[in-house]
Parts: sequence; C-alpha cells; structure tokens
Amino acid sequence: MQISEQRPKIAVFVDVQNIYYTTRDTFQQQFNYREFWQQISQQGDVVLANAYAIQRSDDQQHKFQKALRHIGFNVKLKPFIQRRDGSAKGDWDVGIAIDVMEVAPDVDIVVLLSGDGDFDLLLSKIMMRDNVETHVYGVTALTAQSLINAASEFFPIDRNLLL
Repeated sequence: MQISEQRPKIAVFVDVQNIYYTTRDTFQQQFNYREFWQQISQQGDVVLANAYAIQRSDDQQHKFQKALRHIGFNVKLKPFIQRRDGSAKGDWDVGIAIDVMEVAPDVDIVVLLSGDGDFDLLLSKIMMRDNVETHVYGVTALTAQSLINAASEFFPIDRNLLL
C-alpha cells in the first residue's frame, strides 16, 4: 500500500491597502504579488486567496485588480467613502476577520498579509480553536509587534517580494 504525502491546504488573505502603503513608505516600491504567489504555492495547495481592496474608479486600480485576478486571487471590493471633512474610509478588518474565521477549520495554514495589530486576537483565536498554523507577511518596521508575536511564523517583506 502506497501512502501519498498530502500537501497542506493554505488560505491567503491580503489587506491590500496595508501592504500597498507599508511597502511604498518603507521601500518606495510595490509588492510583487506574482512572486508571493509562487512562493506560497511551493508550500502547499492554495485553496482560497482573497485580496481585500477599496473600489476606486481609476484605470490603474482596474488594471491592478485584473492582474490580481489573473494570478489567482478573489478580489473583494468595498466602496471608497469620502467624508465631508475630507477624510476617507475604506476598512476591511471585519470582513477579513469573518472570512478567516469561516475558513480556518478547513485549512492547515492561514496566511495573512498585513501589519495591522488588530488581527492579533484573530490569529490567537483560530490557532487555539482550529489548530491551524498562522503565517504573517508584513514590513517589519510597520508591523505591530503583537501581530508578529501572535503568528506561528512571521515572514518579513523585503526586496525579494518587491517589484
């Protein structure tokens, strides 16, 4: 009887705005989603990959979203809200948390691309509840220490993952 080794099931969740601003502010470069996808695919089978972004009516955003879809991401969009005082809102934290909670029981590894410390409780919860590994990718200097500490593994975004 031959026993085949099963590859881990991976779910990926990208906080697009967070990754965009942290890589831009630190490196003045953009994140390389294609290179990231190739690295993750070598670690197991990507069964779900969601990229959470803000909907804006500009050609660059549409091209970027199309490229993400072509790589293999489901792109989830939320409307960009401009407040009267000039500030803007477009936060996906709750949506990401709900999706992570729903899929965690069915995968081996949850990969989160974000530096947002608000996700530390989420990672702790799914690790205990679902016995799932949690991997965080973020720009070291702009990733909350609480998030780094909560993850099974932290992978710093460096020049190898930039365009």
